[in-house]
Amino acid sequence: MTTPDWQRKGYPHIWMPYSQMATSVMPVPVVLTEGVYIELADGRRIIDGLASWWSACHGYNHPHIAAAVKKQLAEMPHVMFGGVNHEPAMTLARRLAQMAPGALNRVFFSDSGSVSVEVAMKMAVQYWLNRGVQGRHKFVTFQHGYHGDTTGAMSLCDPITSMHSHFDGFLLKQLPQVIPETDEQFAAFDQFLATHSRETAAVIIEPLVQGAGGMRFHPPSCLARIAQLCQERKLLLIADEIATGFGRTGSMFACEQADVVPDIMCLSKALTGGTMGLAVTLATDDLFAAFQSDQIEHALMHGPTFMANPLACAAANASLDLFESEPRLAQANRLEADLFASLAPCRTMPGVVDVRTKGAVAAVEVEQLHHLDWLRQRFLERGVWLRPFANAIYVTPALTMTPTEVSVLTSRMVNVIGEWAELPNE
Repeated sequence: MTTPDWQRKGYPHIWMPYSQMATSVMPVPVVLTEGVYIELADGRRIIDGLASWWSACHGYNHPHIAAAVKKQLAEMPHVMFGGVNHEPAMTLARRLAQMAPGALNRVFFSDSGSVSVEVAMKMAVQYWLNRGVQGRHKFVTFQHGYHGDTTGAMSLCDPITSMHSHFDGFLLKQLPQVIPETDEQFAAFDQFLATHSRETAAVIIEPLVQGAGGMRFHPPSCLARIAQLCQERKLLLIADEIATGFGRTGSMFACEQADVVPDIMCLSKALTGGTMGLAVTLATDDLFAAFQSDQIEHALMHGPTFMANPLACAAANASLDLFESEPRLAQANRLEADLFASLAPCRTMPGVVDVRTKGAVAAVEVEQLHHLDWLRQRFLERGVWLRPFANAIYVTPALTMTPTEVSVLTSRMVNVIGEWAELPNE
């Protein structure tokens, strides 16, 4: 791998994410992106199977989004949102409210998915306080859940299996549960909600697909029953659609497949088409009403400096244009079928537990993800950008990836996984 001068000089001063830099290999130097490809400093073009952590849903460098950002840059790159409104944010808020299910009509802007979850937590806790209800400050969470890396969001992740488990004693204590699937499990879950309702601010879930917890899926019927129990127990429901929103599961929002309208919904990642950071926390009219008062302490006291950044809002509006004018949801559902069929040979390989797909998400689950560095390097050598983790070798491609590109991606995946499956366990 060629190490360009800028990387050689800069690397001693950088702190990489999710990386033990004492033992990890040098990161891949990227100089260009285009469509579903990443160009490296040595001139190689590799196919991106991750769409930059789920975000580049339209592929890289889409001209419509680029033109919108360029236009906005010339007019107003940024202005504070405190006491100020601007057209890109107002238009985006209106469009998101119209697009979201039910009465999720209030939009709070932030600049990252983790912060949107923090805002959701504050909304839920303060909702009860504003209504004169004390003591509801915990959250029912789920095993294998992941909701971000900021402190509050970390507390919502799986306390045992997540990457944040070693912060035990520092994080807030929540109420973790297994996602129920059987009637017996749902009965136990309902009893748990009844027992803890007086201390519960909300139930939070990644609908249909748990991402960083191992690419685990649950059916819409399961989500619908959880939502129904929340409604019966008068508990708030937060849908973390940071990863699943904007077509990733085959519908605009995963909740739609269960006909569920959460009280709060978090969105980010693909919101700007992978162009720049932006996040929103949507709330229903009923939840927002609890914050309307002549008392200042009933207001939501939160305001990131770069919230509703005009450049990011312009990119998001352009991304929504593409969802309206191009067949993204049909493409996501086609990807599900293509990924399911083309990854099927992995099912019979040694060490493979399952191969599953949901919309434009596919995961090859293995018993043990041994030889991880070898696996990542071999994918790179074959011209594929993937980052296996936990026990999953997964892909979340751009929704625009063509059948030919999918075939190239998956055939190389199958070949490399086949080679990996024959290696001796570490």
